[in-house]
Amino acid sequence: MKTLYNGKTKTVMLDEATGVVNLFFKDSATGENGVFDPGSNTVGGSVEGKGKIGLKISKHFFEIMEKNGIPTHYLGADVEQGLMQVRKLTVPKLEFVLRYYTAGSMCRRFSLEEGIVFDPPYTEVTLKDDEQGDPLISERLCIMKGLAPGQYDEALGILVKVGEVLKKELSAMGLTLIDFKIEVGYDENGKMYVVDEITPDIWRVRDEKGNIPNQIDCAKMILEKI
Repeated sequence: MKTLYNGKTKTVMLDEATGVVNLFFKDSATGENGVFDPGSNTVGGSVEGKGKIGLKISKHFFEIMEKNGIPTHYLGADVEQGLMQVRKLTVPKLEFVLRYYTAGSMCRRFSLEEGIVFDPPYTEVTLKDDEQGDPLISERLCIMKGLAPGQYDEALGILVKVGEVLKKELSAMGLTLIDFKIEVGYDENGKMYVVDEITPDIWRVRDEKGNIPNQIDCAKMILEKI
């Protein structure tokens, strides 16, 4: 297969014989200084088996999203090979963030205490640019840069719907969703889909004891419940 893009935790590959795009889930995890953190922009280490676990979890949640009427790029998965087959879409370099509570970078940026409730949930959009630290970006700037033109509000609507489903599913597992981020893509007709992954790499949760597990520990917890 031809490598199209090599990211921190996944490699995007094209099967030139079939034209199908595949995501290879790596064992690498984001973090800094030996501490795993889903909000980090750097790779903090590698954990054997993480890729296949992430693929199983992502498969589970993508299928749930589809059942709830939320279109995704998911077509199928070969867990043993660590591959997910996905639709070929245009994916702007944006991340759509929804926050139910203050946490992480938001607290650092705005000198806020952890755990303040947002009602309604707070949405943000960031530009995927590691060198610039994934800065916040407005709809006007997205239009200027030609990113998701005319679809900014539609993407935020999808974000909120994903949050409603994800929050309910995680709550049934004894986990409180603090915040999460998704990416979206669109086809030649402009139809939008949730893309990339839905795993502990994109969210922050609190368990029943009030602890916030890192993405490695959270994935092990989720795997036991799906």
